[in-house]
Amino acid sequence: MEKYITVKGFGTAEIVEKKSRFIAHVKPVTSEDEAIKYIEETKKQYWDARHNCYAYQLGDRNQIQRYSDDGEPGGTAGMPILDVLRGRNIKNTIIVVTRYFGGTLLGTGGLVRAYGSAAREGIAAAGLIERIPHIRYNFTVDYTLSGKVQYEILNGGHILENTVYTDRVEFIVLSEAGKGESLAENIVNLTGNKAEIKKEDTPVFVNSNIEF
Repeated sequence: MEKYITVKGFGTAEIVEKKSRFIAHVKPVTSEDEAIKYIEETKKQYWDARHNCYAYQLGDRNQIQRYSDDGEPGGTAGMPILDVLRGRNIKNTIIVVTRYFGGTLLGTGGLVRAYGSAAREGIAAAGLIERIPHIRYNFTVDYTLSGKVQYEILNGGHILENTVYTDRVEFIVLSEAGKGESLAENIVNLTGNKAEIKKEDTPVFVNSNIEF
């Protein structure tokens, strides 16, 4: 359960090199079936294009990496696209770059640069996020202790998701994985072991925007 980088959503961008159009389509995916389906949809949509090259990377350790030059010279399209994903370790993402040939050959180096540039522009258009695993805690205390507990939660950089007021005060907190144990220990000490603490096992991923 580790934090990872992926794209925020769908993004598209276009560059032109010597009259050839390179249109990048970027999409988050959660399975290889979903990636393959998106490739097929893109090829159907851009059926009149000469090439629809792609690369995708899936899995918490990037166990699945696939790419295709789709008729371009070997190593000039799919691999440069995949290198963009590898460069920032962008997970669970597919990039398809559609090329409309402009009549002028670009050469091996020109193709590598064009496909890589289109992929980077597509990622920039989609936006990047870091997905950070958090654990949800419930801290229930008497009203007389609530001020101290709330201060400890907010001062520690945790996310106060909700506060429920009944006969006691319940703080529902998201704490980054690995940091909740120390928060719970601090609250136990602050309250003289008078806090009721519940912890959920299933992580909640919190998104944080990052620059590409």
